[in-house]
Amino acid sequence: MNDSSWGAPPQAGYWGPSEQGPVQGAAPAGPAYDAHNAQQTRPMPIVPDVPARGGDQDDDRGAARLSGPLFRDDTPSTGSLGTPSQKPQEPMPSPAPQPAPAPQKKSAGRDLGAAIGVGVGLGAVIVASLFVVKAVFVGVIAVAVVVGLWELTSRLEERKGIKAPLVPLAVGGAAMVVSGYVRGAEGAWVAMALTALAVLVWRMTEPPEGYLKDVTAGVFAAFYVPFLATFVAMMLTADDGPRRVLTFLLLTVVSDTGAYAIGWRFGKHKLAPRISPGKTREGLFGAVTFAMVGGALCMQYLIEDGTWWQGLILGFAVAATATLGDLGESMIKRDLGIKDMGTLLPGHGGIMDRLDSLLPTAPVVWLLLVAFVGSG
Repeated sequence: MNDSSWGAPPQAGYWGPSEQGPVQGAAPAGPAYDAHNAQQTRPMPIVPDVPARGGDQDDDRGAARLSGPLFRDDTPSTGSLGTPSQKPQEPMPSPAPQPAPAPQKKSAGRDLGAAIGVGVGLGAVIVASLFVVKAVFVGVIAVAVVVGLWELTSRLEERKGIKAPLVPLAVGGAAMVVSGYVRGAEGAWVAMALTALAVLVWRMTEPPEGYLKDVTAGVFAAFYVPFLATFVAMMLTADDGPRRVLTFLLLTVVSDTGAYAIGWRFGKHKLAPRISPGKTREGLFGAVTFAMVGGALCMQYLIEDGTWWQGLILGFAVAATATLGDLGESMIKRDLGIKDMGTLLPGHGGIMDRLDSLLPTAPVVWLLLVAFVGSG
């Protein structure tokens, strides 16, 4: 309200208080205003504030003040922004209720056709190399290890700036697989130690900044990928080695398939939502059930001197380690902020996205088979 809106003395053309009484709505002049300095004004009635919409925003309050008439006695002829006012319109009839949208079907989140095609192709290569010449399958393992190391070290450098030396890791990883096949566990451990030493020395050729994190990541990569894969080559050395490896592969695939099928159809309770929101307890139950049934069949019909009850134990162990391996790589990918380790395999991601459940399962299967039927 302007200062001049306070009550002003009578001027020419106005009736003073002695003739007509005080003007309605005018306030007496305060002590800070002299009568001879007051301006001639029309008394300003007090308009109650209109509550503003939208909380405490200044623009909303201003709009609320402009929305009503300037004076109580006035009939608004224009809108709040100077546009001609319109007669109130009758409320529009409410629209007819729309039918509820049909529930969407669950999606696997990947190209299922491409995934199946790639899986069948990989399986054919593995089985052919496994039962034709053992050395060829060892070469397949070494190639998978080198590609997996390349994917892992590339993602570490891209997302975290960690430069784990790939050359000593690739050479040492392939040597680890061959040593495990030729010399067994002793050869694998020696190759692992030499690979770690090579990583430490190779990294010394670059500036010291980041040395500790680079070599730590390199040693981790050497253990995580080639050393664990060496146990697959060690299974192959037995007389029934191809069938042991086939059992290992079949049970891991069956476990993953059971987890996917049951979890996708019945999954409601999250298993580890902070690590992998898609995994459910129902899916874990499916993995254990499928793997135990598959283990009983494999031990009874594929492994010499094996029994069905040993297969139940083996299947349970495979389901547990495969799930932990999948969760472990999910932790790595979440830390890196990526969905897949690579794009080499359509519908699957990268090589590491297929090795995640196989790598930690290999030493457990090797150990249980040795305990049940010997190293043969």
